[in-house]
Amino acid sequence: MSTVPLLDDADLSPEAAAVFADIRATRKTDFINNFWRALANDPPALKRTWESLKQVMGPGTLDPLTKELIYVAVSMTNSCEYCIRSHSAAARSKGMSEAQFMELVSIVAMASETNRLAIALQVPVDEAFKPV
Repeated sequence: MSTVPLLDDADLSPEAAAVFADIRATRKTDFINNFWRALANDPPALKRTWESLKQVMGPGTLDPLTKELIYVAVSMTNSCEYCIRSHSAAARSKGMSEAQFMELVSIVAMASETNRLAIALQVPVDEAFKPV
């Protein structure tokens, strides 16, 4: 259960309603997910978060699927079920196959394991890996 109300469109402040309108226009959908509905309780945070997400996840040097895969990987390491599910759905809509998802899970699991080993063993960074 959410710690804040999930606001319906009728309950939005004018500021939050404007952000929802931009989400709908940008994503070309009428669907507003629960993350945004929860965040709408704080319109400045809603606007700031949407503007940042729109910029980061928008066109860039990484293709849209790669961005979603990275988002899923980080969400896995942060144990965010909501983000894992929402960004996995987004990745699937951008072409991710089940084989790619399973490979991603394996990579995240291996990276987590080797990261923890390197941390526990306090392995010093090789000079060859440091910037010039």
